Amino acid sequence: MTVTAILPRMRAQLSVILVLLALLTAGITLAVVVMRGDGANQSQAQQVQQIAAGLHCPVCKDLSVADSPAPLAQQMREQIAQKLRAGETPDQIRAQFVAAYGDSVLMSPPKRGLSAAVYVLPTIVIAAGLIVAVTVVRRWVRRLDMEAAGDDAAPMTASDRRAVLKAVARLREEEAA
Repeated sequence: MTVTAILPRMRAQLSVILVLLALLTAGITLAVVVMRGDGANQSQAQQVQQIAAGLHCPVCKDLSVADSPAPLAQQMREQIAQKLRAGETPDQIRAQFVAAYGDSVLMSPPKRGLSAAVYVLPTIVIAAGLIVAVTVVRRWVRRLDMEAAGDDAAPMTASDRRAVLKAVARLREEEAA
């Protein structure tokens, strides 16, 4: 067996190995995510921290309630802890803060109304950019192919065209006979 015969087989085997490795990595990642769960086993302090990290401090707008040293932020953290002890869900707690302070209290904009554009627009822009890039590359490659074909052949003159048409006519007559 020659080296030229072995190389394609090795490339094919390498491709299969890479695909299997990618699938194994994806499976391990999925298993880790599933085993980690949604955080139901978090302590109350962790839940308070997580909820507070998602809320802007009304006093110091550039910090979350979790990071703010302001007395109001401390009161909000205490309210969150009390509500969790009372059995309220994190979504209910967030909704109460939104009702009291408006959507601006959320660190991430809501996924509804005009704010949904923050989540949708980047995907649309990336998709449009990919479409434009593919179109430009296709045209560029097509132009290069046409230029390469044009370099080898000189432009046809009128007499060349007549000769080609006569040859095509003769071929059609021969086929008919």
